[in-house]
Amino acid sequence: MVRSDAVAAAQAQALTLAAASAAWVHSAFAWAGMALGAAMWRAAIRHQPSGGALAPGNFALVVGLLMGAALGNKAVFLLERPDVALAMWQGQPVWPGQSIVGGLLGGLIGVEIAKALTRQSRSTGDAMVWPIAVGLALGRVGCFLAGLHDDTYGTPTSLPWGVDFGDGIPRHPTQLYEIAVVLPLGWALRRTPFRTPGAAFKVFLSSYLAWRFAVEFLKPVPVAWPLGLSGIQWTCLVALIVYLPLTLRALRTPP
Repeated sequence: MVRSDAVAAAQAQALTLAAASAAWVHSAFAWAGMALGAAMWRAAIRHQPSGGALAPGNFALVVGLLMGAALGNKAVFLLERPDVALAMWQGQPVWPGQSIVGGLLGGLIGVEIAKALTRQSRSTGDAMVWPIAVGLALGRVGCFLAGLHDDTYGTPTSLPWGVDFGDGIPRHPTQLYEIAVVLPLGWALRRTPFRTPGAAFKVFLSSYLAWRFAVEFLKPVPVAWPLGLSGIQWTCLVALIVYLPLTLRALRTPP
């Protein structure tokens, strides 16, 4: 019995260490993606008439972006995982994860609030499209390396490119699917001469929301919401209902 307890304790400790290591790897790639995206955005706007990132108007937008993204990141994660929210409410030692969808939507809302407060009407999102795509792709590398210790892995599959993340079950590498979507999308929008300022960002965000709604069907649903959809899917669906008409209007509006 003593030996059995010792083995169980050793296995639990090993799992805890593996989870901690995966969390560090995931966080490192996520922060690297954000840092690289921010550097690329600063380089993109350096020679624009509005000035660099620290110019008065741009600085307000950066503050709004960071605050909105930070709040949206956690809010949408807790929407997807109400079990974690309940555990936090009960005082258990848990910490909410991250949601890229929440970060993007929160950042968008934060920027729009900052623009309203500083009375700016110019479009600012187009320069962010390619940096966001690159940052997302780098962050998803960390998700892939984290494997089962991250909620981004896919459901079991018999397809030849299924990946065993450590439990002996080949799964959809949905993290790699996302990299294969966002990089070509961001590059194509970067090269497309839209007539209306802001149209490139609107197309990117709408496309990403549609992609995330679709690919979530290839992922386990931790907590099912109405119609069996996940919290992320409902977030994407509501955001698309609101944002897609704005995207279509931007594509139709002459410069």
